[in-house]
Amino acid sequence: MEFNKMSWVLAFLGFMFLGRICKADGATHFYDFVLQETNFTRLCSTKSILTVNGSLPGPTITVQKGDTAFVNVHNQGLYGLTIHWHGVKQPRNPWSDGPENVTQCPIPAGTNFTYEIIFSTEEGTLWWHAHSDWSRATVYGAIIILPAANTTYPFATPDAQETLILGSWFKGDVMEIIEDALATGGEPNISDAFTINGQPGHLYSCSNETTYRWLVDFGKTYLLRVINAVMNEEMFFAIADHNLTVVAQDAAYIKPITTPYIMITPGQTMDILVTANQPPSHYYIAATSFVDGNVAFHNGTTTAILEYNGNYSTPSTTPFPTLPDHDDDTAAENFTKQVRALASEDHPISVPLNISTSMYIAVAINERICTNSSCAGPDGNALAASLNNISFQTPSNSILQAYYGGNTNGVYATNFPDIPPYFYNFTGDVANNTLYPSFGTRVRMINYGEGVEIVFQGTSIIAPENHPMHLHGFSFYLVGTGSGNFNSTTSPTTYNLVDPPEVNTIGVPKNGWAAIRFVADNPGVWFMHCHLERHASWGMDTVLIVRNGNTSESTIRGPPAYMPPCSNS
Repeated sequence: MEFNKMSWVLAFLGFMFLGRICKADGATHFYDFVLQETNFTRLCSTKSILTVNGSLPGPTITVQKGDTAFVNVHNQGLYGLTIHWHGVKQPRNPWSDGPENVTQCPIPAGTNFTYEIIFSTEEGTLWWHAHSDWSRATVYGAIIILPAANTTYPFATPDAQETLILGSWFKGDVMEIIEDALATGGEPNISDAFTINGQPGHLYSCSNETTYRWLVDFGKTYLLRVINAVMNEEMFFAIADHNLTVVAQDAAYIKPITTPYIMITPGQTMDILVTANQPPSHYYIAATSFVDGNVAFHNGTTTAILEYNGNYSTPSTTPFPTLPDHDDDTAAENFTKQVRALASEDHPISVPLNISTSMYIAVAINERICTNSSCAGPDGNALAASLNNISFQTPSNSILQAYYGGNTNGVYATNFPDIPPYFYNFTGDVANNTLYPSFGTRVRMINYGEGVEIVFQGTSIIAPENHPMHLHGFSFYLVGTGSGNFNSTTSPTTYNLVDPPEVNTIGVPKNGWAAIRFVADNPGVWFMHCHLERHASWGMDTVLIVRNGNTSESTIRGPPAYMPPCSNS
């Protein structure tokens, strides 16, 4: 988007003077993102929402593997916020990662900030979204990373491509919804609809005329990119009468899976081959929630139309896909357990076998005690969430800037625990062992180059359910999952160390565990959190800080000339 050429010149020169232009062989791209309030009509009513460039979803960033993109974000909205480039590793460059008050403070309204997005090994589909409170409900878009020059896909080149982004629509103001929930201590309001590319679809009121339509030609094969930008629900997705062949997840190739449906968590992306091989007609595309816990959720179904080009009679009845029930954890597991890395010569993997840092993290919903039982959560208390019984509190300053500047006093502590404070029957009768967490900003320091294993242990405290955990700055290998409590002797014998998927977001099974591994080869400050937005708001987060190595190529790059100011810096 052409916005202000002078602002681009100044921003670009600032990076050049700092010697920050990437030396990789990839191309450099430039984008302008204008954050602005825009009126949208959905579900029979009109409201103002925060958008990028006036659209929902926002603009797509398209690059090739190894490229660099500069995105100048002009905040013409009403409040400060940040943008995160979900799944982009940003080697040595946490300054442009985006989580609010973790790697930067918000971009104030009326100002701009330029992000430098460095693509490295990613290939496939990722996405970008706001990373301040619940602003990502309307501020999100796709990132398409094509194969590098003179390379191709590990499958026949598709005839065309399509992107479908699953989202949430709230009739109320999303920022007020979460602010009210945190003030009262109760559950935030659930969404009023799911959407596909911003449209709720035929099953919602006042939505028939605007249902999204994907036009296809008979006999062609399409690369469909599916992104789950939903706020608080994992999703089942299917297309009537058409098989889905999943070939990539989180911008890394997997062994092809042919399936009638997928289960995709918030934060995840999947690349899917779809062949238009059915009688030319209209076919429903549909997505509905997967929620296996006793929690409030939106139980609607969003739809789009797969529409064949050509001359034929419009069908009187449009075929609808068969989707699993909302609590069918067997259907979810049957899909996820099939996902394995492609692990080919052209797309190799490297699973760390020597582990020097091990963490066992209990994932829990908790309570915060309220005076006189005056809150709207369980027992008159406020709802909270934690990792290893620490409920994360976002500081008022940037953790990265405090760490880099050596002035950490009062910003964070470095004593995030490697194990829970108590060992109990995590997935059984938990009693009140860790109902009430500690609150604070605690991080885990990790030396550069260490092999890291993290086991996420689900718990049955208050409301057990599947938790989509996301780590910034890395792709990691999902080496194992299981039900019940992790057993340090027997559970590792079930690990897949041959072709585990390389991902950035994984679902920790309800009342189960998931084990991930990665090499800490990206120095910086990296956020780790549940991607169910209400859980992240309640404190199901922490930060990993990877120290610098001994060379310039293993050291955090210097900050840009300008970073958004912090209110208490």
